[in-house]
Amino acid sequence: MVRKFFPLDKNYLLEQAQLSLQDDLLSALVERVKKQYVRQQNPLGLNDSFSEKILSWHPSTLKTLHNFYQNVAAIYRYKYGDNQLEFLWDGQGHLDKYRQEWTSIFEEWTTAFCQRDLFVQAILDLTVFLPQNRHAEMAENRMNNFALQYFDLRIHKTRGLVAVRVA
Repeated sequence: MVRKFFPLDKNYLLEQAQLSLQDDLLSALVERVKKQYVRQQNPLGLNDSFSEKILSWHPSTLKTLHNFYQNVAAIYRYKYGDNQLEFLWDGQGHLDKYRQEWTSIFEEWTTAFCQRDLFVQAILDLTVFLPQNRHAEMAENRMNNFALQYFDLRIHKTRGLVAVRVA
């Protein structure tokens, strides 16, 4: 199902490239979050049951992170996705170009997000601790709050992306 996040969200090649990389990038994000957790909260590497649970967890499915991924992908299309295809003189296809650019910017953004404890905790709540966490919507809201703070864009379920105006 194609969801338009803003009126000119029509770069379907970019969206296809983003969706094709979804599971790989989310798996890499979870690993980055686990490493960041150890770096921030357990720098001595002392093994306890809590740390062991985080480090030994491997995703069977990442569906709980799909909304976050699609929101961040839409933000990228909103900020950088041009609807007009450009000439590529290096022989590379548009899909490959979009995949490379999207991968690098997603890694850059999520690395910046991982510097904040609340983001790391939200990802862990939506992955490792999901069966115990009945309030997954709160974790999703925290992650959407990062988009608001980082990009000055608000994500509405009905209206899509809306730029925040500062008075």
